Amino acid sequence: MTTNAATETCRDVMDPARGAALQTALSQAVTISDGAVLPPFFHQLYFWSPLPPSALGRDGHPSVGQGLIPDMGLPRRMWAGGRLRFDAPLIAGKPALRKSVLETSQQKTGRTGPLGFVTLRHEVWQDEALCVTEWQDLVYREDPAGNAAKPQPPMARTDETDRRYQTFDSTLLFRYSALTFNGHRIHYDLDYARDVEGYAGLVVHGPLLAQMLMLYASELLGPLATFSFRASSPLFDFETATLCRNGSSLWVRGPDGRQCMQAEAGAASE
Repeated sequence: MTTNAATETCRDVMDPARGAALQTALSQAVTISDGAVLPPFFHQLYFWSPLPPSALGRDGHPSVGQGLIPDMGLPRRMWAGGRLRFDAPLIAGKPALRKSVLETSQQKTGRTGPLGFVTLRHEVWQDEALCVTEWQDLVYREDPAGNAAKPQPPMARTDETDRRYQTFDSTLLFRYSALTFNGHRIHYDLDYARDVEGYAGLVVHGPLLAQMLMLYASELLGPLATFSFRASSPLFDFETATLCRNGSSLWVRGPDGRQCMQAEAGAASE
């Protein structure tokens, strides 16, 4: 990996074993081998950036201020959403290059206090062709006050034409963290998630929810050209989620009816 003030580049071979391992963890048929097309969003399994413990923050993520993301003095990190454009398939077993840039960074004050907003843009190239462009939206915020009221999440739609129930136990969260080299402790350290960041349990990765929606959309709509998603409330490891679809709109509904994520898929055939 190479980083300067404005850009970061990382090379990796799209190891088919890693993709097959995620398919297994998700209880799917294993279809990935050398030369196979990777499912959408599986590039999240690659381009690891391992750092020594001394370079990590308290939450297990790389400390801000040493790469593309500036230090805004806010300790809690959330992947709020993203947008993807799929221009060409990524092929398992072949080398690839990811180019990353800091597109925007700003601070605002919300109802819960100061907030930091960061958007990264990633381009994934293979055989000198741009295959995937991804915009990743991150939010940074302060620790929750002990007596602060939790924000009320929006309620999800109930007009789905297709639905699927999905569970996310601690084993799946651990395996997804390992496959994506994501050290964020809210996904596997219950004491930290509950006592430091104020969550009710282990938090299901936002990208994992988005991954499930992308796979569901691909199954129903065919190959994807675009996909966008926005997280609105956390889902926990002890909850059963409902994956919903109506037309090109998809969403994740929690067991109490709250909206956890909403998304919009664009089929390649459109």
